[in-house]
Amino acid sequence: MEYFHTWCCMSPKSMRCSFLLSSFLCGQALERQKEYFDCIRNERDELRDELADIKGKSKAGEKHGLVVVPGSIPNGEVEEEPLSSGITLVSQEAAQVLKSAGDGPLDVRLLKLAEEKEELLFQIRKLKHQLEEERQKHAKVDGVFTDGEKMENGTDLSFIEMQRDANRQISEYKFKLSKAEQEITTMELNITRLEAQMARYKVAADNSEKVEDELKAEKRKLQRELRTALDKLEEMEMTNSHLVKRLEKMKANRNALLAQQ
Repeated sequence: MEYFHTWCCMSPKSMRCSFLLSSFLCGQALERQKEYFDCIRNERDELRDELADIKGKSKAGEKHGLVVVPGSIPNGEVEEEPLSSGITLVSQEAAQVLKSAGDGPLDVRLLKLAEEKEELLFQIRKLKHQLEEERQKHAKVDGVFTDGEKMENGTDLSFIEMQRDANRQISEYKFKLSKAEQEITTMELNITRLEAQMARYKVAADNSEKVEDELKAEKRKLQRELRTALDKLEEMEMTNSHLVKRLEKMKANRNALLAQQ
């Protein structure tokens, strides 16, 4: 009210000068606001480009010998917004091992591989036990032949028949023994190869989880910065709209004063 009274008491020339000065200052303020808006928009575009670049790098992993497999969020961390990929990058060899373990989370598939390893070890122990039994039987047959050699050469048909059966059994036992040894060797090689693959996969999984954690942290940071920038932009747009309305009102008052003169 006091300002309005002072305004009314001013001379038309003073009122015009004051109004022109206010208009000039308001115009400068609008120019500064516009420059700040442009900076905010540029920053927002840069953040969007950086976010798109991070997603592109994630997808580019497939071009460098990495394979995408489903992965769980490490350390029980809960995301505000899950990554569109929700994946873990591993080598092609490790992916083949995981594929043989079926579907499911990584922990479940690793547990399944460990169970398969235990099953192979059990089969090896079983074959070794059977091999030992065959050796014991073979030793008994050898004992029979040793006792038989002490007998005089004659027309004992029962001994000849027993010798033939023993020879046949020895041949069968030798064949089974050779086959069992081959199976044990093959299983031991498979277990060694599986353990090496699991060790390499664990190293690759640890590295991929570390990279995934870094990407998630960077994404959250960019999302926070983007939200902050958008909030500032919205606030500045409201301020700009308010200043534009004030400028229009001042222009209308100036035109009214000029019309009165």
